[in-house]
Amino acid sequence: MQQQSAIQAEEAEKIPFVGDKEPLSSLAVEYKSGNAILLEKIKVLIKQYAAIRRTRGDGNCFFRSFMFAYLEHILESQDRAEADRITVSVEQCRKTLLSLGYAEFTFEDFFALFLEQLENVFQGSEGSISHDELVQRSRDQSLSDYVVMFFRFVASGEIRKRSEFYEPFIQGLTNTSVEQFCKSMVEPMGEESDHVHITALSEALGVPIRVVYLDRSSCDNGNVIVNHHDFIPSTKGDLTYGNVRGSETLKPFITMLYRPGHYDILYPK
Repeated sequence: MQQQSAIQAEEAEKIPFVGDKEPLSSLAVEYKSGNAILLEKIKVLIKQYAAIRRTRGDGNCFFRSFMFAYLEHILESQDRAEADRITVSVEQCRKTLLSLGYAEFTFEDFFALFLEQLENVFQGSEGSISHDELVQRSRDQSLSDYVVMFFRFVASGEIRKRSEFYEPFIQGLTNTSVEQFCKSMVEPMGEESDHVHITALSEALGVPIRVVYLDRSSCDNGNVIVNHHDFIPSTKGDLTYGNVRGSETLKPFITMLYRPGHYDILYPK
């Protein structure tokens, strides 16, 4: 088992933390001698999505995909209203962790670094960065891992704060308490994410996320459809989400492709 893990880790290290954008046809090449249902699903995906950006399969792929996709969205849209909105959410997450008894020094650097990266994707200031620089920063382990840790703390704080809501989902996954789940499966680097982590991050930061599932499931009638799930945060009060009022339905602007145990970034056409 240890040898298998070592081989997987070695293979993962050959892939950058965040890859280049590739045409979706590269998936078809990857599965060309594989399962027929998967190949049919990839054909469906190619009609709906233009590209994929792969992330390293090191257990942090969901959080790293979210990090890059979110910052890339802000860089390309220059949506100051959305950045201001998430900054308020981040401050609320900080207060949540303090109220739960976390010492500020354990997480303050991670929070500060995320807010710095968020500010740097806006053009016209001294610290502004280009898209290429965003890619390079996402591949810089110390910087990239710090932002991943920020998201892990945010998710853990949300789960602990609303433990009654998350507890049934956690017990459906593992026979541990909410606190133990957060300590052993949310906060440590390298621990894989599932729907609990995604829900928690989406809720805490107020960011809608679409996850598209590439798996071997098929319909009862034999048709092939690609399932997806939209994680839509419950808007509280009359918050403004970017240019969308809280009363309107939020549409995901981050899309991820999920294959068992791994997340990559998808780009709609």
